[in-house]
Amino acid sequence: MDNKIKKIALAYSGGLDTSIIIPWLKEQHPGAEVIAICTNVGQGEDWDAVEKKAIASGASKIYIEDIQEDFAKDFLFPMIRSGALYQGKYFLGTSIARPLQAKRQVEIALAEGADALCHGCTGKGNDQVRFELTYKALAPQLKVIAPWRVWNITSREQAIDYAKANNIPIGDISKKNIYSRDWNIWHISHEGGDLENPWNRPTDPMFKLSVSPKEAPDKETEITIDFEKGFPVGIDGQKMTPIEVLLKLNKLGGENGIGRDDIVEDRIVGMKSRGVYETPAGTILYKAIKELEMLTMDFDTLSYKNSLSQKYADLVYAGKWYTPLRESIDAFMQQATKYTTGSVRVVLYKGNVIIAGRKSKYSLYLEDLASFGESSYDHKDADGFINLFGLSTGVAAMVRKGVEAGEGQSAEILGTAASYHAE
Repeated sequence: MDNKIKKIALAYSGGLDTSIIIPWLKEQHPGAEVIAICTNVGQGEDWDAVEKKAIASGASKIYIEDIQEDFAKDFLFPMIRSGALYQGKYFLGTSIARPLQAKRQVEIALAEGADALCHGCTGKGNDQVRFELTYKALAPQLKVIAPWRVWNITSREQAIDYAKANNIPIGDISKKNIYSRDWNIWHISHEGGDLENPWNRPTDPMFKLSVSPKEAPDKETEITIDFEKGFPVGIDGQKMTPIEVLLKLNKLGGENGIGRDDIVEDRIVGMKSRGVYETPAGTILYKAIKELEMLTMDFDTLSYKNSLSQKYADLVYAGKWYTPLRESIDAFMQQATKYTTGSVRVVLYKGNVIIAGRKSKYSLYLEDLASFGESSYDHKDADGFINLFGLSTGVAAMVRKGVEAGEGQSAEILGTAASYHAE
């Protein structure tokens, strides 16, 4: 117990964990004021109900901040541009939201004169790291309270029991419906319950954003996505805001059974965990922008961008958003995608995103050069190129062959190498 703490700023979601934290904080810090801070990143909650629940649980005040526009424009779109996928599969839906949510929490805490910041992340998960790295970057002077690391509640079942004992409403959460979910404008995640056994197949009733591919329409849905400098800016020629693009593609993707991923991933703290994710818009956008990059980027830039994408994903996953390295990589991504402008036609069909066409005024694809028909390309130019490109390979093969034959670097071998070079 710390009697010096008079005001606590709690990252509040209205879910099971943060709901039971409010009375627990008041027990541990008698007289302290608890301010609930709820950040709307598109999770589609009943915000009036969330507000009533926070006050009923003991919060003295609640902030409900709509930060969807900032989330889409300043966090999701740069990540889309980077092509970041954690371990080649995870679209980082939960990871990318935490730095912004924690940033807004810190801003309100400082404005309110709070002594401490609090979150409801478990001691074995990733989010505790993401929240607290942001706290350290933006307000290292504030004390951090992490109840899951100090209280005697060790499971979601016990958390449910605590909520019932303190008359805290928890909606449809029960010991049977025990999935832990995170939802925002980018995705929804499902963890816990029967998913903790990686052999168990997810059941259809669990999914919220997408239909099963087998239940999707038997006809194709074709759309054209427009990009400017690596950012999606419209669909079918109609200009859209970032939020409008995401909402439209989530709807279309979900209706066509697109965006489901079942992933066993490596958590920051060292253990593997299993989660099932629905990311309809992200699945479509990543596939489309990759095609446009392959049309408009030179080999070296695209290759290097792909290597940096993995590092970018690792940084986002680990909560290292407010770091010089992430900012530096984003500066590279901005320059690298300077000409990633154009349109990609995609077909959505029963869980598949099929590329139907791509075009750009900056296209590096020249039909005359690539054509199998008559073109301005001189096939004889390949002779010198291949001789030089393969020189080291040919020399190494001849020298090694000579050594293995007991001849060493004989004049004959060296002469052959010289003649090879001259051909």
